[in-house]
Amino acid sequence: MRDALHTQAAVLGAGPAGLMAAEVLARGGVRVTVFDAMPSAGRKLLMAGRGGLNLTHSEPLPQFLARYGAAATYLQPAIDSFTPAALRQWAGDLDQPTFVGSSGRVFPKAFKASPLLRAWLKRLDTLGVRLALRHRWSGWDHDDRLKFQTPDGERTVAADTTVMALGGASWPRLGSDGAWVEQLASRGIVVSPLRPANCAFDVAWSDVFRDRFEGQPLKNVALSFGPHTVRGEALVTREGIEGGGIYALSAALRERIDIAGNAVLYINLRADAATDQLAARLSTSRGKQSMSNWLRKAAGLSPVAIGLLREAATDHHPASAQPASLAALIHAVPLTLTGIAPLARAISSAGGVAFSEVDDDYMIRRLPGVFAAGEMLDWEAPTGGYLLQASFATGAAAGRGALKWLRR
Repeated sequence: MRDALHTQAAVLGAGPAGLMAAEVLARGGVRVTVFDAMPSAGRKLLMAGRGGLNLTHSEPLPQFLARYGAAATYLQPAIDSFTPAALRQWAGDLDQPTFVGSSGRVFPKAFKASPLLRAWLKRLDTLGVRLALRHRWSGWDHDDRLKFQTPDGERTVAADTTVMALGGASWPRLGSDGAWVEQLASRGIVVSPLRPANCAFDVAWSDVFRDRFEGQPLKNVALSFGPHTVRGEALVTREGIEGGGIYALSAALRERIDIAGNAVLYINLRADAATDQLAARLSTSRGKQSMSNWLRKAAGLSPVAIGLLREAATDHHPASAQPASLAALIHAVPLTLTGIAPLARAISSAGGVAFSEVDDDYMIRRLPGVFAAGEMLDWEAPTGGYLLQASFATGAAAGRGALKWLRR
């Protein structure tokens, strides 16, 4: 075993929450070392920004906070202290100005994550933050020093304070594998089971539908489950269905499947047309047109939408339905979801360290001087900028808490 290292503040995890905690601490004059199991920092951030880095959202703060459901009460102080506007200002200070997209989502003008991450790491280096990569945290030794597995063997680190920002368990190949759960649970800390969030769901497609429409998008649809309805898109996959509209309902769908074994989702294929108007169009004679061609022309349905109509509505086949009934069916196609895609394939995780286990400064009550931030905590949110905003904000809050601990 190598000689023990000492640092004032150890940050476990080089994702958004960990790096933000490190920045807060370093600005407070603290010597900070960020430890991460991967060969480079911010790997999941880079993955999130592959199609455009959605940093936050521009909607009013009350509506913004409501996206976190039951966790909003706990997250509000952190987000009030580091608001979406503050996050945009922070990015601007890194010479990464942002813009608001048509959906209200906020992106860097560079669009990708890599320019922002490079600028941020350069700033952290200027502040004296040290990165210790290929250091996989494995618990504490008998003197409560941090233990790490490294390519050169095990090493221990003594820290005056520690911020844990080890992520959830989605995309484990990028570093967040949930291995920390066992370590914290062994210390008596309540950790809600990590579950898939913003995830795909299984559907028992017919072979014909799967082979023809795998990879096809359902555009401009409305998806409903219980009292919840969202507008968006969905994507047919070989195993089932996913996409932004599905992710927004994933928490409620997941809970239903846990209880009942399945969940029935309703898809409005023509959310932009009133039922009576659609019924009037469907009252026209089909003549010699094929059913698919007639539905395409009269109802404005895409091939995948027509396929879904036939796939999911076998009890009300379009060819035998009356215009009013067919219009109602198009506005509420039932789709039975039979399972939840694995956590490793989810965009984010639900579950984590219970908020009852942390104080107002994000310190874990049973571990004085140890703080938790980001996706390790028990919250979830839909995509749209809410995930990163809460990660940045709780990272900043934990950093302030650790700074207060050092100055106590």
